[in-house]
Amino acid sequence: MSRSNFADIRIFVEVARKGGFRAAAEQLQLAPASVSEAVQRLEDRLGVRLFERSTRAVALTPIGERFFERSLPAVNDLEGAINDLHDQKGKVAGTLRLSAPYSAGPFFLDDLVAQFALEYPEVHVELIFDDKKVDLVSSGVDAVIRSNTLLGPDTHAVPVGPELSMCIVASPDYLAREGVPEQPSDIQSHDAICYAFGLSGQLAPWGFQGAEGHYSVQPRPRMIANDMRSLMLYAQRGLGLAYVYREIAASAIDTGSLVEVLTEHLSALSRYSLNYRSKRHMSSRLRAFVDMAKRQD
Repeated sequence: MSRSNFADIRIFVEVARKGGFRAAAEQLQLAPASVSEAVQRLEDRLGVRLFERSTRAVALTPIGERFFERSLPAVNDLEGAINDLHDQKGKVAGTLRLSAPYSAGPFFLDDLVAQFALEYPEVHVELIFDDKKVDLVSSGVDAVIRSNTLLGPDTHAVPVGPELSMCIVASPDYLAREGVPEQPSDIQSHDAICYAFGLSGQLAPWGFQGAEGHYSVQPRPRMIANDMRSLMLYAQRGLGLAYVYREIAASAIDTGSLVEVLTEHLSALSRYSLNYRSKRHMSSRLRAFVDMAKRQD
């Protein structure tokens, strides 16, 4: 394969990953016109149409999807080989791409990433806050931070960040009007302010500890949002019970604008996990980041 052929395939893969020419151009630090020309050149060479284009969106054709699935591992392997060359030189450089939920930033990740960037100035860090499930192979990210371990084939996970506790809170007005729940089952008769995982619409379960161990209750949602600070605001306005990180609600609890309930029934929350592909695929920059995250325990 000629160098120009591979360059065009790499650009095609990045367009497919990012879902658009402009986003791929920014990632590759190329002009959008150059990216478009490379994809057009590849389509002409193959004699097939890889993308359906409109003024608003770019989508893979069925043939394009199959070509992306077959070409992605080859591109990943070659990029890994280039990373190995940097490793042999003992140089920590390149771009480190991370995906994490919004909640991880203020709790620990923003500080960790800032520390990493200061210690390794030749590494460019891309931190994408998103609660959606991420495929470590096809997404182009080096590691995923999530509140639940996302182990898949040929992947590893290490616990990171502090231990976090949850709380159920409501405004004094709401509790005076609707009553204070005494048992976890009582929340099913209350209005609930629920956290949703991004656009998936999946609601976070409310976790409790009983005589037989951990269990969850799914209350009736009155309000749904994917940001816990919004949930807390809705609770302060008297709209229902909210299940949020206690660290976020602590100041409101201290001032009395929110009241904790069912504290003795809540279960401990697992730490975040840092999920990445096996060490065989690990670049020097990812290894350095994983090592730093472990040291912060």
